[in-house]
Amino acid sequence: MSRDFDVLIVGAGVVGSAMGALLLARKICAPGRVGIIAGRLPPDPAPDADWGLRVFALSRASERLLRHCRVWESLPPQRVFAYQRMCVWDAGGAPQGKGSLSFDCAELGEPNLGYIVEGNALQRECLRQVKSAGAVLIEGGLQSIDIDNAQTLIGLNDGRELRSTLIIAADGTESMARELLGIDTAGHPYAQDALVAHVRTAKPHRDTAWQRFLPGGPLAFLPLPDGRSSVVWSVARSEAKRLTGLDATAFAGALTAAADGVLGEVELTTPVAGFPLQLQYALRYVRPHAVLLGDAAHAVHPLAGQGLNLGLLDCGALAEVLGDAEDPREFGDWRLLRRYERWRRSENLLAVTALDALERLFAGSNPGVSALRAAGLSAVGKLPLLKRRFAQRALGLIGDIPDFLRVDATEEAPTADRSWPRR
Repeated sequence: MSRDFDVLIVGAGVVGSAMGALLLARKICAPGRVGIIAGRLPPDPAPDADWGLRVFALSRASERLLRHCRVWESLPPQRVFAYQRMCVWDAGGAPQGKGSLSFDCAELGEPNLGYIVEGNALQRECLRQVKSAGAVLIEGGLQSIDIDNAQTLIGLNDGRELRSTLIIAADGTESMARELLGIDTAGHPYAQDALVAHVRTAKPHRDTAWQRFLPGGPLAFLPLPDGRSSVVWSVARSEAKRLTGLDATAFAGALTAAADGVLGEVELTTPVAGFPLQLQYALRYVRPHAVLLGDAAHAVHPLAGQGLNLGLLDCGALAEVLGDAEDPREFGDWRLLRRYERWRRSENLLAVTALDALERLFAGSNPGVSALRAAGLSAVGKLPLLKRRFAQRALGLIGDIPDFLRVDATEEAPTADRSWPRR
């Protein structure tokens, strides 16, 4: 098969499929002119399937973007949970006491502080929506990328060739597209694994996300709609090996102790899985006719749950930049794509640096540093304006965000209609 596209997206995860859905929903591309190369598609779940272990904490900006994609309303309600409060505390402090910081949506005048969403459900709905909007789903593996002055030629491992004005690499931290484009990365491994599981707790989670900073890494309890919590526990790799070697009862006991009993006794309801943590960022985000999105451009520590939110903001920024083009043949223009790179690379580097600094600050058990951390958290809690700014930034309500994400999708004027084909 040989076929032309305006945009070819490598990667059918949440970021890649949301990008395609956004281009079509905002009429930046016409139906049939967006292709998505997918190596493997997620299976349909059984009707009574449990929550998958991959969950995301989504910000208000991400919610708004998914509304623009027509995805949000179609998510299964039982796979989405709005949390109202957040409590963060240092190992040397106490929850809602000295050395802690709490947020409540009522203090911000917001309906919630964000949403916990099951990753598999979100990916399926993004794919379903982008397909129904007119994207062409192409199953196959990426083999080659050749770029000339006018377009990219993409070769698949089964011999097919595809031509496109723009290729978008959204294929994750181990991006094959990024490698073929010759874009290098920098960063470092954290020598930590994140252990994930769903647990039932003796005390109710009270619609609250709990996070304790421990010397070995942060421990988070994210509330689920059935009363359970999804746990993300970052620990040194050697400790991860020891913990995953424990039986369910012993692991739950270690987890209860690590959480300082904030939710009482813990009971595992799923197996424990783990994945390595790293900081990674691409040295460039664009080439002529090519651009990086999401984890292909940046991978951060999960301590603030911002990884997917940053990737979705990449989508919004790229959509806004491409929307300024007069013709799809301009999508690969170097000057146009450089606007996206300058915008998102500076924002993402700020987030990468801040999250890395937080991980370093809260790691370790030096008594002096621990006292400083506790004092800092308590001080922020006593400064309402600063505390509000922190919360608004995390929600994606302030900062250098795309204009169309500053208001709810239902409040925005309709996207101007465009005649097709624009050639």
